[in-house]
Amino acid sequence: GLDPKQRAGKLSGGQRAQLALTLGIAKRPELLILDEPVAALDPLARREFMQDLMEAVAEHELSVVLSSHLVSDVERTCDYVIVLVDSRVQVAGDIDDLVACHHRLTGPRRDPDTLPAGVHVITASHTDRQTTLLVRTETAIHDPSWTVGPLGLEDIVLAYMTRPADAVRDTRPALEVLR
Repeated sequence: GLDPKQRAGKLSGGQRAQLALTLGIAKRPELLILDEPVAALDPLARREFMQDLMEAVAEHELSVVLSSHLVSDVERTCDYVIVLVDSRVQVAGDIDDLVACHHRLTGPRRDPDTLPAGVHVITASHTDRQTTLLVRTETAIHDPSWTVGPLGLEDIVLAYMTRPADAVRDTRPALEVLR
């Protein structure tokens, strides 16, 4: 929908992003690396760009590495996420798997160290009477004193980004090479 006679510098931000995506895909790459491609776009242009990107991935069978601070866009369009803080991997994995194994626990105030083995506390906050934990576990929480609630990807990302610097990092590899 662009006028071929119009100079790229005269295009809107959304039109420039669409042009850049078109030029990037025109080379038929196997891997496309995008660094904050939609950060300066309004919500409508951002959504259109991401939709065009997903269509290009499906049509041309290319892989995309996308850097973004816009977690909602990542959650809608990506399969795998890597959270970096100070160039260090905090957590990495399939988005659906990460959402499935992270939970918010709310209950009477207590020490998080009393949780069963296999329940890893990502963040903890306390009031005089209540403890709220964001945890990662592969097993169900059966303790009736805890109310277990779901988390969205943004909650998970923010928890890993804001936890103390001395917290234990996810030591699993961010990407595994398949041969």
